[in-house]
Amino acid sequence: MPRELRKRKAPAVEPATAPPAKKAQKKGPGAKAVAKVKEAVAPKTEEAIPAKPNGRSATKIKEGVAIDLEGFGGEIETHDGVKTTLKKLVDESKGGVVLFTYPKASTPGCTKQACQFRDEYVPLTATGFSIFGLSIDSPKANTNFKEKQKLSYTLLCDPGLTLISAIGLKKSPDKTNRGVFVVDKSGKILAAGAGSPSGTVEVVQRLVAGGGGLVAEEDEEEGSSKEAPVANGVNGSSKEDVAKAEVAAQVADTAEKLDKNEAAAA
Repeated sequence: MPRELRKRKAPAVEPATAPPAKKAQKKGPGAKAVAKVKEAVAPKTEEAIPAKPNGRSATKIKEGVAIDLEGFGGEIETHDGVKTTLKKLVDESKGGVVLFTYPKASTPGCTKQACQFRDEYVPLTATGFSIFGLSIDSPKANTNFKEKQKLSYTLLCDPGLTLISAIGLKKSPDKTNRGVFVVDKSGKILAAGAGSPSGTVEVVQRLVAGGGGLVAEEDEEEGSSKEAPVANGVNGSSKEDVAKAEVAAQVADTAEKLDKNEAAAA
């Protein structure tokens, strides 16, 4: 009988194995240093400047900086219900506006602060400043505060914290930092910052002592205008500079008299 041919079985194919994974290399001190250098030189995206309610860029509140008063701080209300703005208050003033902020009407610290501004009202307004108290209190609460303490100036109501925020004295989330903000007729910030009841008054006293708030005065003899110096060297000479100039003038005058006397004796 013929032999029966049998087919050989194909050898079993082993499944392909994936190449062994590479072990993660440990980063040494050199690699970390390189990573830090790359991070340092990589271009950084600038943070967006927060916008004002009217859509324009917010101005950094800092002494010596000029602000655009148009639309600055939005609309506020006086204690007797009259709508107004910071720009209008500045326009109506002779030499600029002083805003002192207080957390809550008729509380001990706020009463002390308001009464000190009341007691110093005449000297503080001598150079043309107009003084206003500013808080988030309602017109009724501020009216009661004004009448009880016999305050000689207008109180401003800013329940929405629009102006308080704009001058940098908002306390998160919806309160007010005690402080003072002073701006002249041109919109230049003369003082800005938080402070104690007495400290806020002293800031304005120093400005007034240095001539802060004085508007340009007409020279009767020459018919030209001259700008009074502003305290702290902002927009003019400081109090110390004025004193030095006076001493120098006295010395020059004395020297001139001595020269005349010597010439007469000769």
